[in-house]
Amino acid sequence: MAKKINEQQLLQLVEAAIFASDKPLSVSDLQSTVLESFELSRKRVQQALAQLQQDYLGRGIQLIETASGFRFQTRADLSEYLALLWPERSPRYSRAVLETLALIAYRQPITRAEIEAIRGVAVSSQIVNTLKERGWVRSIGHKEVAGRPELLATTREFLDYFNLQSLEQLPELDPELQAPLSLMPGEGGDGQPLAGRAEHEHGGEANGAVPQEPRLSAMSAGSDQQSGKPDE
Repeated sequence: MAKKINEQQLLQLVEAAIFASDKPLSVSDLQSTVLESFELSRKRVQQALAQLQQDYLGRGIQLIETASGFRFQTRADLSEYLALLWPERSPRYSRAVLETLALIAYRQPITRAEIEAIRGVAVSSQIVNTLKERGWVRSIGHKEVAGRPELLATTREFLDYFNLQSLEQLPELDPELQAPLSLMPGEGGDGQPLAGRAEHEHGGEANGAVPQEPRLSAMSAGSDQQSGKPDE
């Protein structure tokens, strides 16, 4: 027999579960774990989440919905002050890494050669590996052209980090990266990366490196705001 729970208890339990979880929780996650003993409709759980979001408006902590579910995080406008709690500098990513990530996000699925065609320089495998290791980018197959180059796309972790529920929420792309792929030179018909001038830019700190809080155009980084602590 299902247990009963009143509205206040439901709010407390949902709030505590999201706070204690080390990952975002969806409605289904909540129903299959902490709420499993209660006979609750999806609509009622959604109403509880909406109420909690309303309760946290104007507070230093917000309840945010991402692609994977709901999580608590600190307000974005407080991040520069909260960063003072951790004097260690977080990793920094080069401009090449962030531009590559932006192009994958907006043009996916995309090959390295297509990225190079837009950027005008060779994209090293280290740049792509850095994005894969961070969990933001993955391989989803191969393009059916000569050489069958790898097709790259973003991950759910990418959406979660940037506080996005779907790719449709991406902000407008920077103008210099908007040129259509069909008008850009580069693949030469074989889909292979450029063999010309390569950038000496790596996944970590490099010349022209930018802060760890990456931004794709107007996109604000969000995951590190969960506790205010930068990435390890």
